[in-house]
Amino acid sequence: MNDKQPYLDALEPIAVEVVAPAAAEIDAKGEYPRAALNALGQAGLLGLISASDVGGMGLAHRAAALVVERLARECASTAMVVCMQYAATAVIEAHGPRDVRQAIAAGKHVSTLAFSEAGSRSHFWAPLSTAAAVAGNGHVKLDAKKSWITSAGEADSYVWSSRPMMAEGASTIWLVPAKAAGLRIVAPFRGLGLRGNASSPVAAEGVLVEQAAMLGADGQGFDIMMGIVLPYFQLMNAAASIGLMQAATAKAAAHVGKTSLEHLGSSLADLPTIRAYVARMQVKTDMVHALLLDTCDALETGRADAMLRVLEVKAAAGEAATEVTDLAMRVCGGAAFRQEVGVERNFRDARAATVMAPTTDVLYDFIGKAVCGLPLF
Repeated sequence: MNDKQPYLDALEPIAVEVVAPAAAEIDAKGEYPRAALNALGQAGLLGLISASDVGGMGLAHRAAALVVERLARECASTAMVVCMQYAATAVIEAHGPRDVRQAIAAGKHVSTLAFSEAGSRSHFWAPLSTAAAVAGNGHVKLDAKKSWITSAGEADSYVWSSRPMMAEGASTIWLVPAKAAGLRIVAPFRGLGLRGNASSPVAAEGVLVEQAAMLGADGQGFDIMMGIVLPYFQLMNAAASIGLMQAATAKAAAHVGKTSLEHLGSSLADLPTIRAYVARMQVKTDMVHALLLDTCDALETGRADAMLRVLEVKAAAGEAATEVTDLAMRVCGGAAFRQEVGVERNFRDARAATVMAPTTDVLYDFIGKAVCGLPLF
């Protein structure tokens, strides 16, 4: 499929004129990328995967991945916020109310996932939070200690996991208004990287939602996580890593091309060792990008290896991004430690992928099980 699509044409001026100029300040100050979200909403891009019958573009995994990849080349914090918006939207599209779906498609509603918890850590599929019916009024009381919610305090809603109320199963999913009474941001986000994604711990203490806020059936949360969320999240997280690799490689190549060794009358790019490092960066980036596109193909055509590719792509991209951004720091030398070169931000942002659930170590276990013909769970 040709990657040049109208939605990418709409995205390009936003990436260049809104996202890129703000990226350094977002990182330095830990500011949420509100201006980028507003621009993406006005362009219809927050509704990229919303159905056409509610005003969205009606696109799917490939488009979401390519948008996140392009954003990550300029600002990984913005890319991660949009990644979570699309992952949450996928669940809301499948099971949510029409008015929220229309608001997302119109660029007037930002949502995000609220799966990770302090008690189950990166095993997001096994929430410890509870949901209990309140007798007589049709409401449900939610209590939880969520360890990380991207866009915490900034989004309009959370796609929220809990233990089932009554049914068998690992979890149930809810649509929780972000301004619901009883929700509390425990601490501000002060991260090594992705500093503008507002990823904070959130506590729920007796939060009341209507029973109609349930997304899917009671106890169906695991199936929603694995069937809807996982393919989107894995692809987009990998795409963010690829965008970071593309940015780091471009910056490193530009730096060595213009940096002179005046006493030798040559540039750093004239050194074979430097060129070899840049070559490795480019090869690694292209290899993982090819895997991303192949995973999209596998999902779109229903290939037998689609789930294996979904498991592989985030692990491969996260590992490669740490290697490529490390090489960028090495290639640029002492200059890389200056913020104006830009690679140290890519270096820091790239570290998140390997520890973001499902972590690379967990994915390797799943991949090994799949290859050996063992059940994943």
